[in-house]
Amino acid sequence: MSTCRAWRIPAPGNITLSLELVTIPRPSAEHLNKHSVLIQVVSASIWRGDWWPVELGEVSKVMGGSYPRSPGYDFGGYVVAVGRKVTGMNLGDPVFGRMDPFNQGSLAEYIIAPFEGLAVLPTNVSPRLAGTAGTSALVAYQAIAPYVQPGDKVLINGGSGGVGTFGIQIARALGCSVTVTCSTNKVQLCRELGAEDVIDYTHEDVMTALRQRGQVFAHIMDAIGGSPPDLYFGCNDFILPGKRRLFAQVGGGINATSYVNTAVGKKLPHFLGGTRTKIKAIVIANRHEDLEQIAKWMGEGKVKPVVDSTFSFEQVPDAFTRHKRGGMTGKILIDVVQSKESVS
Repeated sequence: MSTCRAWRIPAPGNITLSLELVTIPRPSAEHLNKHSVLIQVVSASIWRGDWWPVELGEVSKVMGGSYPRSPGYDFGGYVVAVGRKVTGMNLGDPVFGRMDPFNQGSLAEYIIAPFEGLAVLPTNVSPRLAGTAGTSALVAYQAIAPYVQPGDKVLINGGSGGVGTFGIQIARALGCSVTVTCSTNKVQLCRELGAEDVIDYTHEDVMTALRQRGQVFAHIMDAIGGSPPDLYFGCNDFILPGKRRLFAQVGGGINATSYVNTAVGKKLPHFLGGTRTKIKAIVIANRHEDLEQIAKWMGEGKVKPVVDSTFSFEQVPDAFTRHKRGGMTGKILIDVVQSKESVS
């Protein structure tokens, strides 16, 4: 029987202490359903959803988590076999994507992934780099693309993280101009990615700076959540009037103050200080056509992953330690297959 290696979480708790590298039977074509694809994984990445629920302890079981479980959503790799209803994918094709939220496990040498969470990459795009894109690029796309038109001004709160770096590039690819917030040491990166206007929150008050710009933004994507705590409550001062306008909430860093401000802004009528702008929490959904568009832009050089740090497959616990520390510039790349390919 052929085998492969995979990371497993035996029980809820501190993920960096409990992770185990195990040998399991290698999935094969006979395990595919009609809409799934067998992939040899080249690289993977991690995001908050890979570890935060696990560290809730026994509560994670109540939320639907079962153990042992395999972590990991994002991956890049090559097609080994396809289900009988899968079209447009062939043996050996380079692909990238995202696992089913109810069946994760990209931190393995071989995986079975859903067609809806996959896209074939152009030949000039590295599946290794693209392995960092799945979740962050998809949520940025779904938080921006349906709500903007060419020429719109877009505000991205938190421009240098995984979602923010993809968000800048996606907004630009859609023909929008971009204003971002970030810290001093990330200003240059955000400008290089396409942000035309940068608010350095270490040197100026974000809300004051936004009010000085006036009602110019057609769309807001908050990739942080909770900072500044009155971003949604005060957004009428800098978002264009109109029913089409949306405050897209992506970041999960909501605190008590921002929660109260958001709740008050939603509930109160405008003449009593409420917020006219609709707020929507973006719930990411695997969608093949969205991933195809992202792959196309990567092939055209309009969207490129930004790599914060790189770890070997054996260093996955260290990768989680880095992610939990926060302050990342872009994404963490995990080499499942050792590669000499440069990330630059």
